[in-house]
Amino acid sequence: MENGRTPAQQQEVETLRAIAKKPALQRVPTYLKLSGPGWLQGAMTLGGGSAVTSLTIGALFGYELLWVQPISMLIGCIMLYVLSHQTLHTQKKPFESMKKHVNKPIAWGWALAAFASSIIWGFAHYPLSAGMMEEIIVVTTGFSVDPENTFIRDLYLLGLAIIAWAGVAYTALKYGEHEGSGNAVKFFETGIKVLTGLIVIAFAWVVISASINGKVDWAAVAAGYIPSSFPDTAQGVTVVMAALGSAVGINMTFIYGYTLLHKKWTADHAELSRYDIGIGLVVPYVVVTSLISIAAAGAFFGSDMGIEGKLSPTQAGTMFMSAGLDEVTSRLIFAFGILGMAIGSLVMHMLCCGSAAAAMFNFPENSTKYKIALLAPTPAVLGVFVWKTMGPYVILPTAAICGFLLPIAYIGWALLNNKKDYLGDAMPTGTKRLFINLAMVLCIITVLASVTYSTLVKLGYL
Repeated sequence: MENGRTPAQQQEVETLRAIAKKPALQRVPTYLKLSGPGWLQGAMTLGGGSAVTSLTIGALFGYELLWVQPISMLIGCIMLYVLSHQTLHTQKKPFESMKKHVNKPIAWGWALAAFASSIIWGFAHYPLSAGMMEEIIVVTTGFSVDPENTFIRDLYLLGLAIIAWAGVAYTALKYGEHEGSGNAVKFFETGIKVLTGLIVIAFAWVVISASINGKVDWAAVAAGYIPSSFPDTAQGVTVVMAALGSAVGINMTFIYGYTLLHKKWTADHAELSRYDIGIGLVVPYVVVTSLISIAAAGAFFGSDMGIEGKLSPTQAGTMFMSAGLDEVTSRLIFAFGILGMAIGSLVMHMLCCGSAAAAMFNFPENSTKYKIALLAPTPAVLGVFVWKTMGPYVILPTAAICGFLLPIAYIGWALLNNKKDYLGDAMPTGTKRLFINLAMVLCIITVLASVTYSTLVKLGYL
């Protein structure tokens, strides 16, 4: 090994050095091949929350707010770029860095919030997964359970949720072998890339079908990406503020640094990591959320379907069909897309629990304890029974705690980015340092404003 690298890792570094002077576009194919951690971030954020938010934006506001989610993601990526820079140059675990150089309570709060939120949001994602699987089964086989028999239907949905859990757990545990198998991480990342591609295809199919049926105004779509107006209703402001603060969640921020270390990336991978975030997170997020919002805007906005509040994916599938799309597109393809989003997010929830527990209690990430921690979200399969009653009681405190800890963690990273004793020669200087600090301040202010507004709305003060 050279500098502690395996021959394969050394070859990867030499490849990166060889293409460093090529034009940006010529580097993309190589970066796409070598990318990975950014795709995992994409899988985590493209979950049920993104799906529902995208449906709501399109159904209630048409094409007007298409700019919100791209800008939300770009703001969130500021801190991921900063965390990437720090982790790659120091090769230190983010939790330990936060604990040693910033503040122990902040570090522990960050880890505990990432761990807890990854479990709690699973209670919403397993019912969503089961609901989409039920939809797929109904459309493909005609089999359905009598909705009036709630006991039998709940057991049926639990069975579907357990099937989803089994696939999620197997996938997460295989990734958990990353220290013992050189191919585990690569196979997992390839699977996430394929899943993301299939999700994009599914929603592109829905939008193309809607467009063929005359349901999409492409001139209005183009105008919707230009933030020329801001909502003047409380509902519109709430949607915008919630989106601005939630594109990058606290569990995403925690696990990202660890996925970089799992890949054995170093400072030589700094530019690759930036492309990786763009290719694996920003592009899929913007494309998928845009496609869902465009489809919802074309089918539902301005209609007399009585849409109020949030539009669920199951409702949307049926309503797409009522709006003129065929059953395969509106229910089957759409359901596959939503299911893929939910499953990808659930896998990342498990991985976040494993990494957070390993960081807090200092045990190896290929140990039995780590694998047990991976399975911490398992009780979330009971969400098919309890989420409707549990949700209102846990959403507010969880969202508020995680929301307010997120900008605090961001402040921690901003402090770390200006610590010479931590970053050494990798600490930004001059104009670059000023620009990065201003960008981080913008990010912190935006997220703090978002979580404050959203919390006040939920408490009934606004």
